[in-house]
Amino acid sequence: MEQNKDLVELMERFVKTDGTHETAIPGLRFIRTSEVSEPIHTVYEPSLCVVAQGTKVVMLGEESYRYDSASYLTASVHLPIAGQVVKATAEEPYLSVHLQLDMRQILEVIQSLNQEVPYRSSGRGLVINPISDSLLDAILRLIRLLETPDDIPVLYTSIIREIIYRVLQNDQNDTLKHFALVGSQAQRIAKVIELLNREFAKPLKVEGLAKEARMSPSSLYNYFKEITGMSPIQYQKQLRLQEARRLLLTENVEAAEAAFQVGYESPSHFSREYSRKFGLPPKRDLQRMREAFL
Repeated sequence: MEQNKDLVELMERFVKTDGTHETAIPGLRFIRTSEVSEPIHTVYEPSLCVVAQGTKVVMLGEESYRYDSASYLTASVHLPIAGQVVKATAEEPYLSVHLQLDMRQILEVIQSLNQEVPYRSSGRGLVINPISDSLLDAILRLIRLLETPDDIPVLYTSIIREIIYRVLQNDQNDTLKHFALVGSQAQRIAKVIELLNREFAKPLKVEGLAKEARMSPSSLYNYFKEITGMSPIQYQKQLRLQEARRLLLTENVEAAEAAFQVGYESPSHFSREYSRKFGLPPKRDLQRMREAFL
C-alpha cells in the first residue's frame, strides 16, 4: 500500500531513536523499537493506535490482540494491558502512531452525524479493525502538520475530528460511541474505571462501585467484565501490581514498602501475586529489569 510506505518514510524523518516520542500536536506520539520486546505492562488510555511497520500483540486479561500495518487498535477506556512488539529489526524497526482520543470530541462528531446509536451490548473496550485508505490519509495529513508547525494550532483539531469520523464509520467501534454518550451503561462503567484508577490502593467495595454506576452489584460485575475482560477485583489487582513494579524500578523502595503503598496488607501475599503476574518475585524481577536497561 503506497500510503503505508508514505507513513513509514514520514515517521522515519521524525523518529531517529527507539522509545516514545511526544510531538508538537497535542495527544500525538510516535513509538519506535528496533528489536522484539519483552511484554511491557502499562495502562492504555482512550486512544487510536496505528502501526506503520512491524507487528504488536496486546494482552488484555486472558485475551490477545495482534495488529500490524493492515489494521489499527482503538481503546475506548483505561485498560491495564501488556504490550509486546513481536516483529521488529534494526533495518525495519517497529513504528507506530498513538493518538489520544477525547470523548468530548467523539460526542461532538456523533451529534453532528444526527444518527441514532444502535443499542447493543457494549462489547470489549479494545477493538482491532482493518485500516481504510481514508483513515490512513487523514493520519498522514495530521503528521505532515509537523512539517509546518505554524499550521498546527489552526488545522489539527479539524483533522482529528475527521480521524474520529473515519473510526466511527466502522460498526465495530459502536463501543466507542457508547462510551461518549452521557448516561449510557458504558459511560457509567467508565466512571467506575476512573475511580479505580484513582483509588486502586484503597479496599474495593463492590457495593460502593455499583452505587457509583447506578447499577446493581451483579449488573456492574457483568458489564465491567464485558468491557474489560476482567472483574473489578482483577482490574484493581492489575493496577496495584503495575504501580508496585514502577515503584520498585523508579523510586528504589523495598518490596514490602511497595506492597503497602499499593494497598497490600501482607508482603508475602503481594510477592505471590507479583510472581504470578511478572514471572519472578519482586527482587529477582527488579534485577532482571535493571540488567535489561544496562
